[in-house]
Amino acid sequence: MNAPSHGEPDARLVDALAGDDPATRLRAALEAGTVADERLTTILVGRCAVEPDFFVRDMLTWALCRLPADVTVPRLLEELGSGTTQARSQALHTLSKIGDPGAWPAVSTMLHDGDDDVARSAWRAAVALVPAGSESRLAAALGIALGRGDHDLQLSLSRALAALDEAAVPVLEAAMASSDPGVRAHAEATERLRLDPDSGFTLSLELAKRVAATAPDREVM
Repeated sequence: MNAPSHGEPDARLVDALAGDDPATRLRAALEAGTVADERLTTILVGRCAVEPDFFVRDMLTWALCRLPADVTVPRLLEELGSGTTQARSQALHTLSKIGDPGAWPAVSTMLHDGDDDVARSAWRAAVALVPAGSESRLAAALGIALGRGDHDLQLSLSRALAALDEAAVPVLEAAMASSDPGVRAHAEATERLRLDPDSGFTLSLELAKRVAATAPDREVM
């Protein structure tokens, strides 16, 4: 049962969430999720923006998921406009875990954020929240980013497109005819991943890059 929402949150717990020791912060985040006190919402969201430890951030997300969505989602949506990249990225991650469909319009505007970590989180959240019937539009929006970033970022995008399955096929087919060899290579590796999730993306991507580098450019119809 959630704690009453009147008054101030437990000061001891608030202090522990900002403590110097990551183990202390982890235990505090676990306790925050266990007591599920709505009064901690702003504190938890604020900690997500600055928490340096991955495991603590993950526990903070779990704690926020334990609170009512009508309390947490509006606060997390506010974070999407933050100038702090971790605030935006972690808010997107938490929204994807909460799964409230009301977050979709805002999440869908974050797909091409200039920060790679934020964009990666937006792709994952978008796949989790996309409304039925909008998968093809999402695939088209994601396809714009083919060829972007390093290996890890490209793998994240490929996984997002592969999760959309058949909705991504027209986008990948068009990208495989791109005049940009990097886009072609990424699209070909993504299609292999879609068809065989257990395939080695690194090998597929490197093979596609070699083929793209030696093949003549194809005209885009």
